Amino acid sequence: MTVVQTRSEPANHGSSVAYLGPPASYSHQATTSLFPGKEWSLVPTATIKGVFDMVQSGNAAYGVIPFENSTHGVVTFTLDSLGDRAGEFADVSVCGEVYLDVQHFLLGRRDPTADDPNSLAHIRHVYSHPQAFGQTQGFTSTRLAHAELVDVSSTSRGAEMAAADASRTSAAVASEMAAAATGLDILARSIQDRGDNTTRFLVLRRGRPSVARQDASFAVAAAAATKSLVSFTVPHRCPGALAEVLQCFQRHGLDLTSINSLPSLIQPFQYLFFVEFEAADRAESSIAVVLEDVARVAQSSRWLGSWGSKR
Repeated sequence: MTVVQTRSEPANHGSSVAYLGPPASYSHQATTSLFPGKEWSLVPTATIKGVFDMVQSGNAAYGVIPFENSTHGVVTFTLDSLGDRAGEFADVSVCGEVYLDVQHFLLGRRDPTADDPNSLAHIRHVYSHPQAFGQTQGFTSTRLAHAELVDVSSTSRGAEMAAADASRTSAAVASEMAAAATGLDILARSIQDRGDNTTRFLVLRRGRPSVARQDASFAVAAAAATKSLVSFTVPHRCPGALAEVLQCFQRHGLDLTSINSLPSLIQPFQYLFFVEFEAADRAESSIAVVLEDVARVAQSSRWLGSWGSKR
């Protein structure tokens, strides 16, 4: 995939799309698949929270963030910002999704003195995003057991750090695109634990969630079903409170596609829950009925968005 030209500052906020950078990250690849063409200014940010900041402030029309991986689960940094426990992102909602097949590569510099050209004995530090390390545990625990694994903000940032190490003893778990962008050698290919390793990304926009509003701005195919995401809290230490909320979805015959939680920060060991559900009926009124039921029995709730299901 060709790297798309990006700008550090968007020239036109209405055509700007924020993503977790630097360029050549998996988020960058997902973003280019949704927003191809020179009419879009793709803006890399240093953190996932930075993508939310750009959308909330209106400095980007859209944002693309990693939500979950088929091997390693939900991206906690994304869940933190969706939970919005500090009240920073009241105007941000989810309006789309895209899936990306993810193959990981070990990038670095070869040891010219080694008898074995595939030797990794000279590698002392490996940089990558925690999700990438979670998806490549089999490889790192065997071939890189001697090296220190260092968490960084993104896979492409890890590649930049490895490339900057003059000692040639650093490596990164990143994409093939990142190798081309940084000039690093590919030391090992397809090191992910599973061949079907896939990451789902969500598209953010500024504005109230809507089912009726169809975002024709970015490249997505028509969807037969609608996914929605809602967050809620239940009364602390109230027996059956969570079950009562979940029964709202059961009564309406909805398929729950994911359930996650974070500490609510209201009381110790009280949780903020996230439920994603799928509905065949795209009518906003149908989804509104479910959300009203949830609001009636939950302590607090928030509709985070609805969008066409892509898988």
